Amino acid sequence: MRTWLERSLWDVVPRDHRETPQALRRRQLVTVGFVLLGALVLGLSLRIDPGSRWFYPATFGLAAVWAVGAFASGPLHLGRIQRREAHVRPVLTPILIGLALSAVFVVGGLLVRTIDPLERQVSSILDFADQGSLPLLVVITAVNGVAEELFFRGAAYAAIPRRPVLWTTLAYFVATLASGNVMLSFAAMLLGLIVGLQRRASGGILAPILTHCTWSLTMLFALPLLFG
Repeated sequence: MRTWLERSLWDVVPRDHRETPQALRRRQLVTVGFVLLGALVLGLSLRIDPGSRWFYPATFGLAAVWAVGAFASGPLHLGRIQRREAHVRPVLTPILIGLALSAVFVVGGLLVRTIDPLERQVSSILDFADQGSLPLLVVITAVNGVAEELFFRGAAYAAIPRRPVLWTTLAYFVATLASGNVMLSFAAMLLGLIVGLQRRASGGILAPILTHCTWSLTMLFALPLLFG
C-alpha cells in the first residue's frame, strides 16, 4: 500500500517538459486571464436559482472556459507512473484514489450534517441536483471535472515554475470561493491537493482527471443520501 501511494502521489517520473521563456510567459498570461474569467462564470452559475433553464448553459459555459484556456495556454501531457520496471499511463490507481477520497468525504458528511450552518451550505448545492435532470447532471459533473483538471493541473500547473502543487491548489480554492459556498471551497482545497500531487508525480493530467471525475460522480450520488 505504501509503495502504491508513493508511486501515485510522490515519486516523480522523469520527463522533459521544459518550455522556452517566451512560451512560459505566454502560458502564464493566458492562465491568469482565464482563471479570472472562470471564477466570474462559476460565481454566476452557482447563483442561478435551482431549476432555472440557465443552469445548464452556465455550467457548460464554465467547462468551455476552462477547456479553452487550457488548450490555448500551450501543450498538455497525459503523464505516466511507474509500475514495476515500466512507466505506464495511470488509470486504475487514480480511480481507486478517487473512491478513497469519496469515502473520506462521506465520513466527513456524517459530521457536517450535525452542524446546521455547514449543513445548509451543502444542502444549497444539492438543491441543483434535486431540481435538475440526473442524466444531464452526470454529464455536467464529468465534463466540468475534465475541464477543471485540463486547466488547473494542465495549464496552470505548467505556468508555475516553483511550488506548483501549492499554488494551483490555492488558485483552485480561490476560484471556487467565487461561488460563495464555504463547503465547496473546502472540498476544492482537499481535492486540489491530491490531484496536484498526482500531477507532480505523473507529469500529466490523466491521473488528476480520473480521480476528480471519480470523486465528483460518487459525491453526486452519495451526498443526497446523506443530506436528503
